Amino acid sequence: MKHGIVILFTLLAATAIQAAEFRHIGDFAVRSRIKIVEDHAFPTTIKPLRLSAFTDGITVRISTTGDPENASEYTIYRSDGIGRQQGRNGALEVIPGVQASSDKGGVLRQLRLTERTLTLTSFPGVSNQVVVTHAVVIAPPRAVPADPPPTADR
Repeated sequence: MKHGIVILFTLLAATAIQAAEFRHIGDFAVRSRIKIVEDHAFPTTIKPLRLSAFTDGITVRISTTGDPENASEYTIYRSDGIGRQQGRNGALEVIPGVQASSDKGGVLRQLRLTERTLTLTSFPGVSNQVVVTHAVVIAPPRAVPADPPPTADR
């Protein structure tokens, strides 16, 4: 996981000239989706969904297919960390992460991405509801040795 966050912030520090291609920065599993209407929150059922995140240092692309060319694009507007509160009355802290947004077809979307979580918040233009989708990082598979380790018999 630490390797992924190092890659993320290295890419975010790149200039527009250096950021010619999108690189994979992590996969996330959607855990929940909540619709908020007026002052009521309604959890909605969602099928298991894998989201892949890519960046070129200027934008973040989120794909359900694992292909950065077939993805939703968000423009990074803040890369100096994400504020969060520990518990209901806990202190505020800043953790490494980026925030990005997209405004297409009258739907404003906000992305919050850290090394462990991805949160998408959608604000449909002609609606009184907000949809919040929360996902957590999927750990990469462990490497399997090509050859078994030597034993006393060998």
